[in-house]
Amino acid sequence: MKAEITPQEYEAFKAFLQDACGILLGDNKQYLVKSRLRRILEENNLNSLGELLERLKRFGRSGLKETVIDAMTTNETLWFRDNHPFRILQEKLLPEMAERSSAQPLRIWSAACSTGQEPYSIAMIVEEFRRLKPGKLRDVRITATDISKSVLEVARRGEYEMLAIGRGLSPERQRQFFTPSANGGWQIKPQLKTMVEFKELNLLERYMLGKFDIVMCRNVLIYFSAELKRDILTRMHAALNPGGYLILGASESLNGLPDLYEMVQCHPGIIYRKK
Repeated sequence: MKAEITPQEYEAFKAFLQDACGILLGDNKQYLVKSRLRRILEENNLNSLGELLERLKRFGRSGLKETVIDAMTTNETLWFRDNHPFRILQEKLLPEMAERSSAQPLRIWSAACSTGQEPYSIAMIVEEFRRLKPGKLRDVRITATDISKSVLEVARRGEYEMLAIGRGLSPERQRQFFTPSANGGWQIKPQLKTMVEFKELNLLERYMLGKFDIVMCRNVLIYFSAELKRDILTRMHAALNPGGYLILGASESLNGLPDLYEMVQCHPGIIYRKK
């Protein structure tokens, strides 16, 4: 990117991104846009953000739009990020779900799953619970979604470099749930991989995923406007089974919707039960 981003270009790009995927860029994030889009501009022989926006306007149905969204929404993530949700899952939610009599599988949705660390962390908790209490838990199916094709490709492979493995994963869990791969990385074991299904999904669009007992939507709603956040949480409520649970990020809250959810204190940590 040869030219500096003008205020007009930045405002136009903010509007494009919010319309395309709901993300609301804050003020003075030009450095982030430049760093994430530099390679795309070079590969398309574009000299400025304005030229990119013009190309997107003229060729809206090309793969360029998806590439730009992909670059702006891809984030690094951790294994067992924030820890509390996984402790709550292990100590409260799985025991409660194990006591519910149902012929249907226990379904968990990991929204905005990035490169797969969250859904595979959930699968590890499920496997550890089964080892502690054999035969107690019915079949578990985890659906993991993200808007980015590239991160979903990584997640589906289930193979990670040592640097990624070290971000939040204990050596014990590494030994239990991974095997060394031929190129020096680590491959998630089949019993976890088969538990998770990855799907491309824009949270602004209609959900055709079925019903869930638990939804994890963490560290993504902070990027949406209050109106879009309310819309997403309302549709997630519709996707939950009666008495199902919603788990948000540590810095996120419902900010209302008392008619849809009730707060459950877990000491520490807060989750929300569908009314």
